Amino acid sequence: MQRLFSTFPEGWPGAGLAFLRVVAAIPVLQHGTTGLLSASPASILPVTLVGAAALLLVGFWTPVAGVLVAIAELGLALSHPTDPWMHIRLGALGAVLAMLGPGAWSVDARRFGRKRIQIPQR
Repeated sequence: MQRLFSTFPEGWPGAGLAFLRVVAAIPVLQHGTTGLLSASPASILPVTLVGAAALLLVGFWTPVAGVLVAIAELGLALSHPTDPWMHIRLGALGAVLAMLGPGAWSVDARRFGRKRIQIPQR
């Protein structure tokens, strides 16, 4: 994961990325759980959406989760031709998060971020 991003922004940019993750994940979680409760047991799309949105919310595997959200929302936009714009917006947010990264306030930054190595004195 460290190879995907050179830095994990802190301060206002990090707060903005955390806010963007929350704004993108909560509607996807809501629609995914609604689809999960009303869909047939063989439907994999709501399970994918709920899992990817949960990962986005905490900032774990953010590029993978963002791509999954973008693909799943594109599939929903194509399957609901009467009103696809909400799915297009949520898919675009997922793609944007996949490109920008998680930010400093995420599980990715804690697990894969830069570490300080202390060399003991001899």
